[in-house]
Amino acid sequence: QVQLVESGGGLVQPGGSLRLSCAASRSIFSINAMGWYRQAPGKQRELVAGIFGSSSTNVPASVKGRFAISVDNAKNTVYLQMNNLNAEDTAVYYCNAKIGPYDYWGQGTQVTVSS
Repeated sequence: QVQLVESGGGLVQPGGSLRLSCAASRSIFSINAMGWYRQAPGKQRELVAGIFGSSSTNVPASVKGRFAISVDNAKNTVYLQMNNLNAEDTAVYYCNAKIGPYDYWGQGTQVTVSS
């Protein structure tokens, strides 16, 4: 079991950047994989970045080059760096951890891109 707490969301102008943080209640080394998902109103939740083995990452083509995931093992924290944001990036962003067959989710943090 793990608790996940996201932070760093907010309102940003188009073209701006944000860094989201996800603090885990246990060592990242003990977690099979972690990722960031987002869900916009009326849309399905989608993966925007994943990391496993502390170094192997998966970033979908839709956000590749703008989004990057990283880990600070000493702080048990996963980050999502988002650059060149646009209105289509507006969504609630969720942190996810996979431990064995189980998925754990944070409470979500709102990201709004608007001028």
